[in-house]
Amino acid sequence: MKICANARIDARDEPLPDADLILHAYERWGDDCVKHLLGDFAFAIWDDRRQRLFCARDHFGVKPFFYSHTGNGFNFSSTLNELKTSTTLNEIAIGDYLLFGVNQDQSTTVFKDIQRLPPGHTLIVENNQIRIQRYWAPSLPTEIRFRNPNSYVERFSELLSQAVKDRVRTDRVAVSMSGGLDSTSLAAIAREHAMVAGFAVVYDTLIPDQERHYSTFAAEHLGIPITHLSADGYSLFDGEMDQPEPFLISPLTGQFNDLLRLCEAFGPVALTGYDGDSFMHEPQVKLRTRIRRMLRRDDYHGFFPEWIDESFALRTNLRERCEEFWARREGGKRSAAMRALNSTIWTALFEGYDPSVTKLSLELRHPLIDLRLVEYLLAIPPVPWCVDKHILRSAMKDKLPDAVLNRHKTGLAGDPALQLVRRASVRWLDSFEVSPQLRAFVNLDRRRPVVEEETADGRWASLRVFALNYWLMNSQPSVRQMSEASDEQKPDLNRRNCLNMETMHGT
Repeated sequence: MKICANARIDARDEPLPDADLILHAYERWGDDCVKHLLGDFAFAIWDDRRQRLFCARDHFGVKPFFYSHTGNGFNFSSTLNELKTSTTLNEIAIGDYLLFGVNQDQSTTVFKDIQRLPPGHTLIVENNQIRIQRYWAPSLPTEIRFRNPNSYVERFSELLSQAVKDRVRTDRVAVSMSGGLDSTSLAAIAREHAMVAGFAVVYDTLIPDQERHYSTFAAEHLGIPITHLSADGYSLFDGEMDQPEPFLISPLTGQFNDLLRLCEAFGPVALTGYDGDSFMHEPQVKLRTRIRRMLRRDDYHGFFPEWIDESFALRTNLRERCEEFWARREGGKRSAAMRALNSTIWTALFEGYDPSVTKLSLELRHPLIDLRLVEYLLAIPPVPWCVDKHILRSAMKDKLPDAVLNRHKTGLAGDPALQLVRRASVRWLDSFEVSPQLRAFVNLDRRRPVVEEETADGRWASLRVFALNYWLMNSQPSVRQMSEASDEQKPDLNRRNCLNMETMHGT
């Protein structure tokens, strides 16, 4: 058997490379090996005895897995551009981008002939046939109850510490550290295992922002250096924007890329505080509000831009997709957590952090997106533990200053991208060289200047028109010849750079 893997396997004591651990798991449990693996992974195993290829992607989709199946060939990669052999676009994905900013189908890409293995799925290629199965789906586990309230905090602290330790694996680690509770907690734990430095994007003039103050205060308390990247001087779409899919182009791309470069200069690993809000900040909605939302549900069909080309909308059923999207509701117990777990945003977010996209020698890791930790938080009583991050505040009371511990969740006091839209210097967002392909999706005669859009939804959607046009004009990498997995010529899956699905050894 041979393996090609992009992986970090957690909860392990054996001093073996991650790829070897995956192989051992497959040899012992076969297809069920994924049910015994913890961590972030995308891998393919050629089983010579059974003459088949077994592939898998981790539970949350942190590691990318793309593939194409044409004729007798099956090609796969962790880098989408490595598979690109044509420029035929997936119009439904383009429509999803213009409407929602993300692809709503996690099994497809923006290219018609390239597919994406969704998170929590396996893929088997056998006898030139593909079989895809889901091995994990978000669900509420059996409820956990302790007699002693301290036991909730103790178990949480154990799991969080292990999640951080598993993701450090180096002597220097950067933390994307605002002045909030999540990222400062990770920095406090990480410094027990490695040299730590914090890095934060701050605003001093563009919008009201207190992150410089709180992040500095937390860093001084922890005894770690902090570097602030002032984002006031950036413009929209500043810096590197060549991306494999338009979903990955952000109006704030300049500051995002520069923050990652600062992290890379410090160490090979950076930690983020994503997504503590979803699992430890369950909103408490009053009964009156719930009833009001239920009564309004059938009256709201969501935002639909008037500049969407009508023939494009008809052939992709775009209006129906829009109504279906806005009609979705996550009700019941732990609604915020389940909504996040079932969201399609995570796929684009995690793939945007991948080194194949950032083009940096930097591994972005997310300790709060740890299967053990997530399932524990879903199992304990949400009140009081998962309201206003009570369990995290309790666990960190002796590690963080009171000013951070007692700081309640606060978002930015303004939207920096929308503030920049109001500047006269961004008129180029409305006057640009137009790709002929764009006109198949957008009626530019009906698109008003971005600054004249009356709603935040309208302004963000209009910005996506500019981003899509840029992507159509510029993000067309050269076609690369890929090896085919056919009966006559099997791929050397033991090669470390096999189809760019690199085997990583905990760096």
